[in-house]
Amino acid sequence: MDDTQRFAYGLKFENAFLRERGKAFETLFARIMAHAFPGDFQPVRPYGPKGDLKCDGFRASDGTVFQCYAPDAMKLEPILAKVDEDFAGALVHWTTKMLRWEFVHNDSRGLPAEAVKKLAALNAANPNVALAVCGEAELRLIAMSLALHQLEDLFGAVPSGRVLEKLDFEALRPVLLAIQRQEPDAEPSLVAPSAAKLERNALSQDAAGLLRQGRRREQLVEAFFAGWPDPDLGEEIAQAFRVRYQALKAVGLSPDDIFGELQAFAGGMTGEPARQGAVLAVLSYFFERCDIFEDAIRIDAI
Repeated sequence: MDDTQRFAYGLKFENAFLRERGKAFETLFARIMAHAFPGDFQPVRPYGPKGDLKCDGFRASDGTVFQCYAPDAMKLEPILAKVDEDFAGALVHWTTKMLRWEFVHNDSRGLPAEAVKKLAALNAANPNVALAVCGEAELRLIAMSLALHQLEDLFGAVPSGRVLEKLDFEALRPVLLAIQRQEPDAEPSLVAPSAAKLERNALSQDAAGLLRQGRRREQLVEAFFAGWPDPDLGEEIAQAFRVRYQALKAVGLSPDDIFGELQAFAGGMTGEPARQGAVLAVLSYFFERCDIFEDAIRIDAI
């Protein structure tokens, strides 16, 4: 797996982690764990009147009972109640089988202090059962340790550095023309983007890395516009990006959310890797050539 694929899968994991809720999040977690611990991790589903016996997954090798919690909005009192209820239920239903209990959640900010204190208190009161927490960082570490074919199964194919190098005009044309045809929506040489601009916009390592990889095809995008019969095409597309960016910024989306929406605007990161590579090349090209994200602050202008 090369850097382009690694950044792309990192971003796909982040998007899935933040997007999925409830049962969908449990399914995402179970699929990642099944790939990471084949023959060891067992997903558990509700069955009959007893439900899932307060367990969303069990890892036999270390006796871990996993419990997922991914509501639409995290609130302190429901978190505390969930921890109390599910841990107590797991103690009853799994008795000697449970050596570890892991609380899996979807809050990228981490758990509130009171929830951390609650888990510590439960751990102290139950010394025979180790307690652990799995959030975005922990699950990302597991997911990104998977082999390329496993990540493809989870998130689909993504472009590689080799795919970017092989891009041609035929891959760029439908992407650029599709952007040109879009109506503004009121809703929401190998030169890398400058470090200052990336830092100012607070893009994640994966989003920034993808932009750097996409700029490897800067000359191809420039040559496309230079050879296109309509000399205004480049400016029309730049303006479309400007309008889209300002609309997304106005509704208060995070930098990575805006990046994802602009990817979708340019055609999305789905389908054939060559098409995804073309979307990435176009988005990267306009990152520094129009008002997509904020310009780096010039020291001489301060």
